[in-house]
Amino acid sequence: MSAKKNTRPARAKTAAARAHFPKIDKITYEGPESDNPLAFRHYDPTEEFDGKPLSEHLRFSVAYWHSFCGTGADPFGRGTIVRKWDEGKDEVSIAKNRMDAAFEFFQKIQSPFWAFHDRDIAPEGRTLAQSHKNLDALVAHAKKLQKATGVKLLWGTANLFGNPRYMSGAATNPDAHVFAYAAAQVKKAMEVTQELGGENYVFWGGREGYETLLNTDLKREQEHLARFLHMAVDHAKAIGFKGQFLIEPKPKEPTKHQYDFDVASGIAFLRTFGLEKHFKFNIETNHATLAGHTFSHEIEVAAAQGMLGSIDANAGDTLLGWDTDQFNTDIRELTLAMVSILRAGGLGSGGLNFDAKLRRQSIDLEDLFHAHIGGMDAYALAFKIARDILADGQLDGFVADRYASFDEGYGKEIETGKATFKSLEKLVLTKLGEPKPRSGKQELLENLITSYIHG
Repeated sequence: MSAKKNTRPARAKTAAARAHFPKIDKITYEGPESDNPLAFRHYDPTEEFDGKPLSEHLRFSVAYWHSFCGTGADPFGRGTIVRKWDEGKDEVSIAKNRMDAAFEFFQKIQSPFWAFHDRDIAPEGRTLAQSHKNLDALVAHAKKLQKATGVKLLWGTANLFGNPRYMSGAATNPDAHVFAYAAAQVKKAMEVTQELGGENYVFWGGREGYETLLNTDLKREQEHLARFLHMAVDHAKAIGFKGQFLIEPKPKEPTKHQYDFDVASGIAFLRTFGLEKHFKFNIETNHATLAGHTFSHEIEVAAAQGMLGSIDANAGDTLLGWDTDQFNTDIRELTLAMVSILRAGGLGSGGLNFDAKLRRQSIDLEDLFHAHIGGMDAYALAFKIARDILADGQLDGFVADRYASFDEGYGKEIETGKATFKSLEKLVLTKLGEPKPRSGKQELLENLITSYIHG
């Protein structure tokens, strides 16, 4: 049966729902045939797969910083997005009002999770003590809202890049005073993340890198960064924080070169400094492409080492060379990513966090809903297509057959460490001779993926 078509936005029915989004009610699933722009066409959070609802497989999260602190500003112009929840004189009261709006949105968009930086939810004070006090007030408010709505915290983190004190980095700053301040800020952010039941804690090295080697002791800075992360591990043990630590790689921007360039360099860093048991990766699509990789490549690199943790769900613009943080609706890219995620067994305590922002010209309240609906529908459709691809087995079967020579005989001896250069040379000289080339069938496999996507 086709879903009923409805082009009119749903209306709020209760007084509570009128607070910040008076013309928009809870977004519901209406099916692929619906032409209602304020409804899901592919994401039905209650639809079950392998005994779990789709909401538990995808674990969507809303990024507080973009959706509720974003103004549409860019390097060439001031903000274009004006929200009524930002009106007022008292910063803490404004922050609470903004948070009320956020939780109303989380409920209406049916997002089970949210994520924040400490300075997103609470204004920074003139002293660290005042900043802590402001944060405590907003955490108490968030705690009440989480209890009332059932929305959970996917992860928290500290903003160690926005304030001018961090212009030369935080953990990698050449000034020990800045290092100490950053440590105090992260200590507090970890504690409030724990208080709110956060399932993960993210480290993004926004300015942990360098602009020029002329004034940089690279070796010392990397050692300081490792020391900082070890301190975080120690503090987590001290307070009993059981959440997963996540590293979010990015090659550049805002610094010229960041030390967490990509997943591979991140793994090397963690293993060099004995941190690999404590961290996994929060992979962002736009950061992957800035590093010269595909989204699925970064997922596969992390998954191969058992270090896939969570996803920042966005996309860049292929014509622009910076972090545009757009909502991703590229079904092919997302399908390949979901194939890799499902092969890895899912995201565990991680999720799909929409680290994406409205375009500068998208200034209406409805635009915030349209953006998230599009992203959630795209991931839901990709999830279903990826399941079909894996269930069919053709793709995995081809790959398995391509490497079948390593499953027995001398191939298996190579993988198990029994073969040597000498034994293999003898084998080629006396028995094997010249290898026969085999086609990789790339075009066939690309056509196969297309057939699943388009039917």
